[in-house]
Amino acid sequence: MTEPEQPFTEPWQAQAFALTVHLHAQGHFTWGEWATALSAQIHSGAERAYYGHWLCALEDVIATKGLSTAARLHETARAWKDAAARTPHGQPITLNADPAIR
Repeated sequence: MTEPEQPFTEPWQAQAFALTVHLHAQGHFTWGEWATALSAQIHSGAERAYYGHWLCALEDVIATKGLSTAARLHETARAWKDAAARTPHGQPITLNADPAIR
């Protein structure tokens, strides 16, 4: 018996997928808008894995729809990387108490 193929190889991929579905369900964008954004990323010439394109498309849609700014998204990503780097393996990663980065 062969194991079924897993749709996600990393937890962040599932989280990006779930966030996309959630934002669509909240009415922030249509599936047509999503397809256009994802297609633009895939055809951008950037060499990324599929979910790398997915994440970039999600960031673009979030910024385009005014849900956040590109600068704030990048700052939050940097804060998460910094927090992960200082968190011992196996411990939950937490951001600082700065309300601007929650």
